[in-house]
Amino acid sequence: MGKRALITGITGQDGAYLSNLLLNKGYEVYGAVRRTSSINTGRLSELGILENINIVTMDLSEITNIQRVIEKIEPDEIYNLAAQSFVQTSFDQPIYTSEIDAIGVSRILEVIRTMGGKSKFYQASTSEMFGKVQDSPQNEKTAFYPRSPYGVSKLYGHWMTVNYREAWNIHACSGILFNHESPLRGIEFVTRKISLGVAEIAKGKKEVISLGNLNAERDWGFAGDYVEAMWLMLQQKSPKDFIIATGETHSVRHFAEKAFSVIDVDIEWDSNDDVELGKCKKSGKALIKVNKEYNRPAETDHLLGDATLAKNEIGWEPKINFNALVEMMVKKDLLRVEQGPVWF
Repeated sequence: MGKRALITGITGQDGAYLSNLLLNKGYEVYGAVRRTSSINTGRLSELGILENINIVTMDLSEITNIQRVIEKIEPDEIYNLAAQSFVQTSFDQPIYTSEIDAIGVSRILEVIRTMGGKSKFYQASTSEMFGKVQDSPQNEKTAFYPRSPYGVSKLYGHWMTVNYREAWNIHACSGILFNHESPLRGIEFVTRKISLGVAEIAKGKKEVISLGNLNAERDWGFAGDYVEAMWLMLQQKSPKDFIIATGETHSVRHFAEKAFSVIDVDIEWDSNDDVELGKCKKSGKALIKVNKEYNRPAETDHLLGDATLAKNEIGWEPKINFNALVEMMVKKDLLRVEQGPVWF
């Protein structure tokens, strides 16, 4: 029998891709979902792996529940991908975000410790912990300065993982993943909002896409590449935290331009009375409208990761580049809009 893995947040983008990877490596995969949630297994179905996943209910807000699940499964590896992961929502729900993204991590680590530290632990950290960046590009030694309740909560989880590793000798590590997208990304995220919006415009289902800060810059990679880094981290003899990134940065504006180019539309920008529009160069029709309501109370303007350590020590490099990622997302959404309905 192969190894046994428990993945929290298995119904999300990363959970689906990681499950697929582990199943292909012969793992027995258990996926934890909240008992109160209506379970959306669409991503697992889309990858054709739902029937191979053992779904269990586990709530990160209740330690006794976490303990029962881990005692029953006895996983070799635990990947904590569960989170309230939408930055904007964290400003509206800071206490809930802290409860899951921060204290939830402590609960899992404490259960692992009390059970003798047998399970290896991966914590999904995030580039949002850098927030108001102190140096560029960001590497493992860059100081953190989170700019949202999400970033602050994730930073707590990150340092708690380090602390349990150093205090209790647990094989625990954090992957500080920069933005990673895919056709399985939720529509509340700006990249997927753009790819789906472009597809809907192409198919006559929508007139215009409303976006917030066009000048925010991110280091965007492909989620399917990034989950491989998670697995590689837990295969190392000594646990260590790694930056996972492409080393390239692109603005939301550039992402939108690239997405429209997939349907052969060139965008030109028109600023007028504080309103910025992205217009079709050929027809002059407005296709993108800037809505300042989407701007965050505190913005993270520029993220750029340096994954040199991951390349040198665990042999990880991204395979899918920015242009290929955008094209993949738009083409998949064009198919979805044709076939309908788009459910995530």
